[in-house]
Amino acid sequence: MNERITISTPDGSFGAYVAKPATLPAPAIVVIQEIFGINADLRATCDELAAQGFIAICPDLFWRLQPGVDLTDQSQEEWKQAMALYQAFDLDKGVEDVGATLQAARDYDGANGKVGVMGFCMGGLLTFLTAARNAPDAAAAYYGGRTNEFVAEMQSVSCPMIMHLGEADEYIPPPAREQITKAAEGHANVTVYTYAGQNHAFARHNGSHYDAASAKLANQRTYELFKKRLG
Repeated sequence: MNERITISTPDGSFGAYVAKPATLPAPAIVVIQEIFGINADLRATCDELAAQGFIAICPDLFWRLQPGVDLTDQSQEEWKQAMALYQAFDLDKGVEDVGATLQAARDYDGANGKVGVMGFCMGGLLTFLTAARNAPDAAAAYYGGRTNEFVAEMQSVSCPMIMHLGEADEYIPPPAREQITKAAEGHANVTVYTYAGQNHAFARHNGSHYDAASAKLANQRTYELFKKRLG
C-alpha cells in the first residue's frame, strides 16, 4: 500500500512517496533519491522495504528547483536534465529537508518512532551527511559521490552506519574510496563494504550497471542493519 504525503518546513512544503507494510506499528526508513527524482527505481526500493516490514518515505528533494521530477537513466536528454538539477542543488538545504522528513517519519501514523535513512549516489552522500548532522537511528549509504570531500564529518556519525562502494565505481575512484575507508577506521559503528568489479549504481533497478547479485547482497546487509537497530 502506498500514498503521497506533504511535509512542511519553514521554507515551504514538499511531497513524499510512502510505501507501507502489511503490519503496523513498524520502523520507518527515509529513502533518499538519486539525481533522477522519485522515479520508478526509488518507488520500487520503497515497495521492497515495505515488503520487509518497514514504512518507507521518499521525499522530493528537488522541490526547491522543480517539484515532481521523475526521470530515468535511459536517455541523454534525461541525463542532461538530471545533471542540471544536481548542479543547482543545495546540499545543506537538502540535508535540512531530510531532517524534516526524519521528524515526519518519527511522527507518521503507525510508526514506532525509530527511523533509518538510506540513499543512492547523491542520496548516498546525503545519507552520510544526515547521519552526521541529524541523528537518525541507523544509516545505509550506497555509493555516495563526493563523500570523500566531507570525511571530516565522519567523527559526528554516532548511529550505526554501513556504506556500500563499488570497486570499479567511475565516480568514486580508488583514491576517493580509500579516503572514505580510512576515515571510517576506528569508528566501530561504521562499516564499509566494497563490491568487487562493480560500477557506480550497481543497485539501481534496470540501470545500465545493475548487478543482481551485488544488489541483493547490499540490500540484505541494509535490511539486517535496520531490523537489528530499529525493530
